[in-house]
Amino acid sequence: MTSDSEHVLICVAWPYANGPLHLGHVAGCYLPPDIQARFERAKGNRVLMVSGSDEHGTPITVSAEQEGVSPQEIVDKFHKINKKALLNLGCSWEPTIDSRGAEYGGALFNRTTHLRHKEIVQENFVKLMEAGLFERKTMQQYYEINSDGDGRFLPDRYVEGECPKCGADGARGDQCDECGATYESIELLNPKSKMNPDAKIEVRDTDHFFYRLDLFQECLENHAADKQKLWKSNVRAMTKQWLDMGLRPRAVTRDLSWGIPLPLDDEEWNGKCVYVWFEAVQGYNTCAQIWSEEYAKDLHPDGVDSWKNWWHISEDGKTPRHLYFLGKDNIPFHTVIWPALIMGLNHANNGKNATQMITLPNSGDLALEHNVPAMEYLMLSGGQFSKSRKHAVWLPSFLERFDPDTLRYYLSINMPENHDTDFNWPDFVEKINSELIAAYGNFTHRVMTLGSRLPMKTSGPFTGFEVQEFSRVHQNKLEDSFKSITESLQQHRYKEALRTVMTVSQYGNQIIQAAEPWKYMKSGDYSSDLARKSMSDLSFGWRICRFLAIVAQPFLPFSSQRLWENIGQSGDVSQVSWHSAIDWEEPMTWSNGKIEPLFKRLDLDEIMAHEQSLISNKEHTTDVGHSVKGGKKKGSGKVTNEVEGITYVDFNDFMKVELKVGKIISVEDHPNADKLYVVKLDDGTDNGRTICAGLKEYYQPNEMVNKSVVFVANLKPRPLRGITSEGMMLAADDNNGNVVLVTIDSDIKTGSTVR
Repeated sequence: MTSDSEHVLICVAWPYANGPLHLGHVAGCYLPPDIQARFERAKGNRVLMVSGSDEHGTPITVSAEQEGVSPQEIVDKFHKINKKALLNLGCSWEPTIDSRGAEYGGALFNRTTHLRHKEIVQENFVKLMEAGLFERKTMQQYYEINSDGDGRFLPDRYVEGECPKCGADGARGDQCDECGATYESIELLNPKSKMNPDAKIEVRDTDHFFYRLDLFQECLENHAADKQKLWKSNVRAMTKQWLDMGLRPRAVTRDLSWGIPLPLDDEEWNGKCVYVWFEAVQGYNTCAQIWSEEYAKDLHPDGVDSWKNWWHISEDGKTPRHLYFLGKDNIPFHTVIWPALIMGLNHANNGKNATQMITLPNSGDLALEHNVPAMEYLMLSGGQFSKSRKHAVWLPSFLERFDPDTLRYYLSINMPENHDTDFNWPDFVEKINSELIAAYGNFTHRVMTLGSRLPMKTSGPFTGFEVQEFSRVHQNKLEDSFKSITESLQQHRYKEALRTVMTVSQYGNQIIQAAEPWKYMKSGDYSSDLARKSMSDLSFGWRICRFLAIVAQPFLPFSSQRLWENIGQSGDVSQVSWHSAIDWEEPMTWSNGKIEPLFKRLDLDEIMAHEQSLISNKEHTTDVGHSVKGGKKKGSGKVTNEVEGITYVDFNDFMKVELKVGKIISVEDHPNADKLYVVKLDDGTDNGRTICAGLKEYYQPNEMVNKSVVFVANLKPRPLRGITSEGMMLAADDNNGNVVLVTIDSDIKTGSTVR
């Protein structure tokens, strides 16, 4: 272990154990941290990765009630399913202890129903209460009245209605999926009981404890200011929004029996439990402690206290690097609420109370996050993946049919880092066949196939062909690429890193194509200068293969290991030093095994036929593991079935969309939304129209003014953060992570119809 290796804590958002994981979960929360953890380990850092199943709260009880089983049965079932699926995807939750030793860390995919998690949460509850960081308040909550006169309080997810912020229907009791706003459930408009829509509901008083978030306002503002250059724009914007609104005390208890009981003796608190938001975020810390106590205690020099290496700021001020991976809807919980809890626990552990000044962590305290590389959404057919609406491609069923590395590649190259991206089957097939196979797979297979045609030596066919004067230019190219890949991964730009990896494979193909080694292999005469150059280039292909196996390993662990073995390298490529990728002194090896392609081509027609067969098989229509959906065709009572990833639009419906040409007159910042512009458009009418556009990441205002664009003219106006948007301008992804407006390249009168 090197003296400069860091303690890195990889914190992964805890999935609710109320259903199988879908591809939206994977792209947003579970693949990025695995890529990062593999990279950090390869660099020699001491990595502890923690997460698990979030097994309390209303998503669990709602699922249990819907299926007519106990909450425990639900969480037992889906914890097992989801952990297995993540392992099958190659996520490195095992081994629990790093193969290099416990001092290097390990991983633990735990459960919030774990007894030790419960104990630590209850201990922390008491600490914070005794420090005066709770206040007792009477609040109003919806109460469902049954026909027999009995009833129950309705927690947030048991209530649905219209969002009080944007007006969207189907908003949950605590959060709107449409606009991302959070609120109290009694703020919902036209509320109904999710489980009993016809039941009468009324507002009743109930007592709860609230965490004094308001006490942490100044500290959190200072912390956020310090992270401005490090955090992504979505993290900065959402955190700023919360802080600008002013923090208020937030309930830490709720009326629900399924959860961690309050550690209080008074009978009035019976039937209440710790609020899941307060409990689940603590899992990052409790999981580390459980790992230490159950797995590392006899293997790490610090025994049961080994977790502190990943959590406490050392006496000399060295801080472990905490990275939190999650979807954008969870950002405030990790940049506002969880840091406030950590600072509160530090405050209590230092013997201070609510009357004393809150401070940022110091030596000996629990550390705050280093970065929160939150993702936007992976969409499905233009709509958000959703467990509750069964709008998803489920991970377990996907992995039954496809090589996990094909999914890892597609989700990595299409990762929603800065804006929402889309999953669809044709694009998946196209990217695998024309990119992963045609470039990466083709290059490695060419090197292996051509190598097998050379005279075999003890150490392999390429030994003796490499000439340093010829290969130095290639070495320089790969060293530059290595630096770029490393920097991209350090900055959590996974698409960019993977594109560079793919560029290296394309470079390898270009080298071999230009060298034309087959011309000299046919004669067997390698004596001429041209032949020596050609064969040296071919032999360097082996080094490119080795390079690719190492740097692609975080993204493609299974195929990287296959490639590693194909070139005759021993051991596990995931244990190889990252910097070894550019070790040009590594002796060339070879495997005499059968040469097979790394990947198999995909057939779109075959995939579509399979998807359609799942729909047609009515026995599977209620199976949460399938990857298809059904829907009702407007205007008829007939049920039609659609393949996930493909949404078909009826011609008559399409003809209802009115596209017109407009000219951008002015662009101003939206006063209430950091990501939006307010665009004034000349649409050929006297008054023009206003459109709110999420283009701040991609355009400066002066770059948009005077552009002629295509817009949807008959889109129903909708309020967006206080300003009514009267349409939508068309834009396209450019495959480089940017969004580009669809513009008109000739002088066409504004208001003209696009046909």
